[in-house]
Formats: sequence, C-alpha cells, structure tokens
Amino acid sequence: MKAIVVTDQAAGTAGMTLVERREPQAAINDVVVQVHASGFVPTELAWPSTWTDRLDRDRTPAIPGHELAGVVTALGYGTTGLSVGQRVFGLADWYRDGTLAEYLAIEARNLAPLPGDVDFTVGASLPISGLTAWQGLFQHGRIQAGHSVLAHGAAGAVGSMVTQLAREAGAYVIGTGRAADRQKALDFGAKEFVDLDNDTLEDVGGVDLVFDVIGGDIGKRSARLIRAGGKLVSIVGPVEERLADVFAVDFVVESDRAQLTEIVQRVRDGRLRTNIGTIATLDDAVAAFNPTKRTGGKTIIRARP
Repeated sequence: MKAIVVTDQAAGTAGMTLVERREPQAAINDVVVQVHASGFVPTELAWPSTWTDRLDRDRTPAIPGHELAGVVTALGYGTTGLSVGQRVFGLADWYRDGTLAEYLAIEARNLAPLPGDVDFTVGASLPISGLTAWQGLFQHGRIQAGHSVLAHGAAGAVGSMVTQLAREAGAYVIGTGRAADRQKALDFGAKEFVDLDNDTLEDVGGVDLVFDVIGGDIGKRSARLIRAGGKLVSIVGPVEERLADVFAVDFVVESDRAQLTEIVQRVRDGRLRTNIGTIATLDDAVAAFNPTKRTGGKTIIRARP
C-alpha cells in the first residue's frame, strides 16, 4: 500500500515522504480499514507519540495522521460491533501507525458507523475537532444555556466546532482570531469577534468559560477574564495562570463512539458544519502539508477517488 511516513522530527512536514508499505494485519479486537479520507493536524509532528512508543522507544519510520473515514475490510480475533463492508470513521491511537495510508489497523472501539449520506471527506474532518470541542465544552467545561464562552481560534478547525456546539447549547459565544477570520467566525455562530492583533482582549469582560487553543500570553490574559466559578479549558498544555475561584483543566482528546455518533448526527441534520480547508490526494499530500500560503480549516487527504 501507499503511505506517508516521517523519520526526522527536526524536518517537520518537509521530512514527510510517500512510500510503499505492507498492508497491516488485524490484531485482537482490531479491524482493518480501507482508508478513503484522513485528517491531519500539523502539531502532531511535535507530539512524542509520533516518534516513540509507550515505552519511549523509537518507532520511526512512522505513519502520521489520526483521523479517518473508510470501509472495514477485515476483522481481528474477538472483534465485535463492526462488520466487513461497513462505512466507519474515527480517531486512531496516538502510538500506532496512523491514517495517512491506504489501509489502517485500528481498535474497533475507536470507530463509529459513518452514515451513507455523509461523505468520507466530511467524516475524516470530524474526529479530532468534533471530539475536542465536545469533550471540552460538555465533559470538562460543563457548559449550560446562558453561559458566555470565549472561543479562541473561532475560525479554525477546533474553534469553529466549539463555536457551533456552544451556540447550540444556548451559550453566548465571543470568538477570537486574526482580522481576516472575523466573518468566518461570525458565520459559524459567534456573536462578537476579537481581533487579537488589533483589539483589546480585556475589553471582553467577564465570561463563564474560556476554551483555549492558543496558550502562552493569550492564555494567561484570558484566564483573568473568567468570572468566579467559571472554567478555563485548554488543549495546549497545563494552565499556567491559576486564579482563585476559577476551575482550570487541560486535556487530551479521547475517542468515544457515542460522542462521534452525536457529532455526525448534527452534521446530517444541519446543526453542525465542518471546517475543511485543503483537500489533496495521497500522492500530493506532502505538497499540501507545505503550502505556500495559509489556509483555514482542516487539511484532508483523499486516499481513494
């Protein structure tokens, strides 16, 4: 099969190459999926799990990518809940070879059925962005109707999901980003927009929840905007700014079949829109990962026509 591999962490996306690899076999509780589309998050090249296994041993050359949509082609011993020929989508394990390939061996529990009226490209764009937003808002943030939410990167892949799900839950959403992101953030449901380059973040006032995808100085300043009893939810590492009467949590997204099913149902009935930027074939993937200009949204690689 064709696959994208990485061998040099210092090279970043420029070090990706397209190679021929043996098709994977299904272990116990695994399925093999013929990948039709996969998602890619550039920051994963900085994650230790991309380069080493759980015992900190080098596992290169490794196949990156963790989001996928495709069709089950084989079942491992003891696998239940899925069948050969079934359309699926989901989130692959951080420490195993990933989704930028024509075939993938993955634990069945990490997959959910993909309805026939949802395109593979759309399905592959949902797992990380959708689950991150869902878990941050509902599990960790305990969002409720009437809450105010500061959604950083509201025009990005994760931020646009946060904006839409928070709005659906009855929250008042204030989005942030660059000036060029304003209209996109408003289109996704933000009621206000803060240009982080030109506006004053502190003018936002008190909010009930900050969803931080930026960190650093912006994360620290955002923490000071939270009302007593509010929450700071971060996906960019431990929260540095600890304030009294503010609950702060950082988390790593986890696969969840029930949540994936909830998310894709919202796509089907029009309550949730994906945020796809670049779409490329597997043959052209390396060039897509090294664009000459910035594009918003998720990068999707089509492994099959």
